[in-house]
Amino acid sequence: MKILRLAFAGALFLAGATLAQAADFLTIQLKDGPVVIELNSQVAPKHVERMKALAAAGEYDNVAFHRVIEGFMAQTGDVQYGDLADGYQAQAAGTGGSSQADLPAEFSNVPFERGTVGMARSQDPNSANSQFFIMFAPGDFLNGQYTVVGKVVSGMENVDKIKRGDDANNGSVTDPDRMVKVTVGK
Repeated sequence: MKILRLAFAGALFLAGATLAQAADFLTIQLKDGPVVIELNSQVAPKHVERMKALAAAGEYDNVAFHRVIEGFMAQTGDVQYGDLADGYQAQAAGTGGSSQADLPAEFSNVPFERGTVGMARSQDPNSANSQFFIMFAPGDFLNGQYTVVGKVVSGMENVDKIKRGDDANNGSVTDPDRMVKVTVGK
């Protein structure tokens, strides 16, 4: 009986670990296919929790990639203005957040490489909220200046197909691509 209880407890532990591991991923459905991001809750627990909560609530669904710069990054996550069906205005692009308070910086020594996911912010280091970006290429100049929340582990080829913005207008995108659906887990 004792062995059976230990086996059952072990199975529950493994099931719990598997569920926790699944919760450390976000899947973004793009027009060209899925993108799976492994979240790093050890490095940025508050930011990861915020992203998971927004995804679980459907806040990221249909949100535009409002700023996309070739050879640099694709920015999205403006849940306030980014899901407007018509007239997503360039002047509003990137100015919104969520209804939650801004987050304190969780800077780390994790480098910004191709596929790294970081939180967007204003000049105030403690102003990240809901917006994030995915790196097309390394960006060492961002290291230690922006919070790293994770890394794309599959689907980077779909990120590479996101519509680019106007270089003359700081990467602002007209008729932008969108995150069709964002879910917690793989």
